[in-house]
Amino acid sequence: MWSGRVNTERAGAAAHSRRPRPSHSNRASWSGRNPAAAEVCHAAVMDELTHVPAGSLRGSTAQTAGMARSAAIDGATVGSRALWMGETRVAPGVASAPHHHGESETAIYVVAGHPVFAFRRGDEVVRLATAPGDYVYVPAWVPHVEENPSADTEATVVIARTTQEAIAVEVETL
Repeated sequence: MWSGRVNTERAGAAAHSRRPRPSHSNRASWSGRNPAAAEVCHAAVMDELTHVPAGSLRGSTAQTAGMARSAAIDGATVGSRALWMGETRVAPGVASAPHHHGESETAIYVVAGHPVFAFRRGDEVVRLATAPGDYVYVPAWVPHVEENPSADTEATVVIARTTQEAIAVEVETL
């Protein structure tokens, strides 16, 4: 059972240092960005855990035709400095162009549908067919294609990446 104490042998001085807590007056400046997420944003300012309700995801992120991306965790929603996390819904029959995400590493969790992720291993194109509950790791700079081969079922994935920017560099081929 967790005692609530930090093992200072491993954590060192960082275990005792905390950022100073801003006053509650900052809550208003955060809530003005997205009124539906006022409670979400104030927690990040206060160095507390943040709950992002399903209905408060932000759709104003980079979009690809046939793919609807919504941000849950980023600088604008919770004050994250390095992590981006959100949801992507992929319409039936949609495939991205070959691309990579630059310096950003990406982790994908399949929520619904059976999306396919293709990449090149030497002379061979490898296709990873996925199902709900599967995870996919996309290393930085690796060209790949994301697709939903279903003719009638939307695919939904949760994405986490290591940059705030939506980096997508199209390439001619895998």
